Amino acid sequence: MEHNPWKTLKSEQVYESDWIKVVKHNCLNPADKPAIYSVVNFKNLAIGILPLDEHNNTWLVGQWRYPVDSYSWEIPEGGGPLGIDPLESAKRELKEETGIIAQELSELMRLHLSNSATDEMAIVYLAKNLSFESSEPEESEILQVKKVHINEAFEMVNTGQITDAISVAAIMKVWMSLNLK
Repeated sequence: MEHNPWKTLKSEQVYESDWIKVVKHNCLNPADKPAIYSVVNFKNLAIGILPLDEHNNTWLVGQWRYPVDSYSWEIPEGGGPLGIDPLESAKRELKEETGIIAQELSELMRLHLSNSATDEMAIVYLAKNLSFESSEPEESEILQVKKVHINEAFEMVNTGQITDAISVAAIMKVWMSLNLK
């Protein structure tokens, strides 16, 4: 069934910030019964970049993530304004968080991060042919950057040390494509 079985009766914006907007929808669910569905609309794309050198090393960024109240290791990530080419946002985020400049960036995948509650879309890039400069983190970021082999990143996913959805998907896809064991 590929048609929308939900019927929207009325929509009302209930919150807005620089990053998100929350909309409450009064609707009829697929059983034709009244329902309320609230959706978080994101004002940026989520951008992730997995840098990979010729020895299959990658770089992870560690930082405290306020919404989940815990420290998180993840691939370099950030927001990409909707009116800007996502590739340009990827270059900016990679340089900002790690100091890495990539001569080759290719789209690895697109993901809906929590499609039961948000419209947030992620675009993930694979970065190769790397050079290094100083990083330029935002004032709200206290970051650790570490270089690990893709096998170690894969093991961090398997042991639950990496739980960020974008990072898990990117690491798994790249590790599987390299066919490393």
